[in-house]
Amino acid sequence: MKLATLKELNTERAARRPVILVTDTASGEQRLVKATDFAADPLSAELSKQLRMGKSGNVEVGGKKLFLNVYAPTARMVIVGAVHISQALVPLARSLGYDVTVVDPRTAFASPERFPDVPLIAEWPDVALPPLNIDHYTAFVALTHDPKIDDPALLHAFARDCFYIGALGSRKTHARRAERLKAHGATDADIARIHAPIGLSIGAVSPSEIAVSIMAEITATLRLPKEHKEAAA
Repeated sequence: MKLATLKELNTERAARRPVILVTDTASGEQRLVKATDFAADPLSAELSKQLRMGKSGNVEVGGKKLFLNVYAPTARMVIVGAVHISQALVPLARSLGYDVTVVDPRTAFASPERFPDVPLIAEWPDVALPPLNIDHYTAFVALTHDPKIDDPALLHAFARDCFYIGALGSRKTHARRAERLKAHGATDADIARIHAPIGLSIGAVSPSEIAVSIMAEITATLRLPKEHKEAAA
């Protein structure tokens, strides 16, 4: 790899911006493609697929054999609400490679005894969230069922363009939530991004089952092609 290419690669990775190194396996020629350039690239479909899957791999295009080396940011999960569902969701998310942080100003819930070995912030969202530098590669889960905590947290998630935003509550609860969020400047497009009721509809009852449904929905959002997600909506 040329030094200039390596420097550019490291710059993108440091900024948590995805990038793919395309190598012609016959000639050894390499080029770096940033995610913002995928749409205009001749390999657009292949690049998008490999990035969505989060895997490097070989492709053959136009008679050329190419290796696409994917450099994607580590996915994060921010859970607002140190509740029973969160206790089940944290180890599940970590087993799938997510960097997990739990936020809840209620110290009776946000205790190291209940969430050992997990970054735990016992502060209100307006204090806890900005330093986390939440970005597009963050799954944002609001579970407190308390508007004073969940609503400002969701507004922050909208602004940071999280790839997944989910919130606990029934459809009636969500309708009331939507009205409150709109009163604070949220758009219809923002509201439409919230997965609510949170999780895939699998008949989940226990906190552990609900955690599985949430993790499955997050995985589908991250991995499935756009047309598959629209068909399932």
